Amino acid sequence: MTTTTPSATTAAKKAATKAKRRALIPLAIFMALAALLFYGLQLDPRKVPSPLVNKPAPVFELESLDDPSRMVTNEILMGKVSLVNVWASWCPSCRQEHGELMQIARNNDVQVVGFNWKDTRPEALEMLRRYGNPYVVSAYDPDNRYGLHWGVYGAPETFVVDGEGIIRYKHIGPVDRNVWETTIRPIVEQYRPQSS
Repeated sequence: MTTTTPSATTAAKKAATKAKRRALIPLAIFMALAALLFYGLQLDPRKVPSPLVNKPAPVFELESLDDPSRMVTNEILMGKVSLVNVWASWCPSCRQEHGELMQIARNNDVQVVGFNWKDTRPEALEMLRRYGNPYVVSAYDPDNRYGLHWGVYGAPETFVVDGEGIIRYKHIGPVDRNVWETTIRPIVEQYRPQSS
């Protein structure tokens, strides 16, 4: 007959407890990751805050899309509230918002500046020829040289820039009538110079 000493029993219990705790570690990790995923799925990707809001627009100097000999710089943003619209011919959402941008450019006292991003010149020009051109000018950034400075990671994105060149708002995704009327237009009105 074998007898176990109290210290052997205590050691065996401690070892069993350690084994149970180690077995719970993967479960705890899984639960934490599942909670993060669940939280992330609740977020609206169009509401990513931009660190550029309320700061001067990044300096840029790019060729004009329709005239490579003409340079487009920050100076285009000075003196008037502007919508800087990041777009590309390959972007379905850009085509979706294009009609709304045409209306905004036609019916509102705001200049719409294009920022053609990661595109080819012929295809971009063909899109404007086919659907119309809402832009006073389009800067051409085929290799994302300046898009990075603006924090662009997808198209379309639209920035509201006041007449002093300060970014006041960034919208991710297509601009439709509702977005224009309820979100962007009130910001444009807020920063439009008041006539005396």
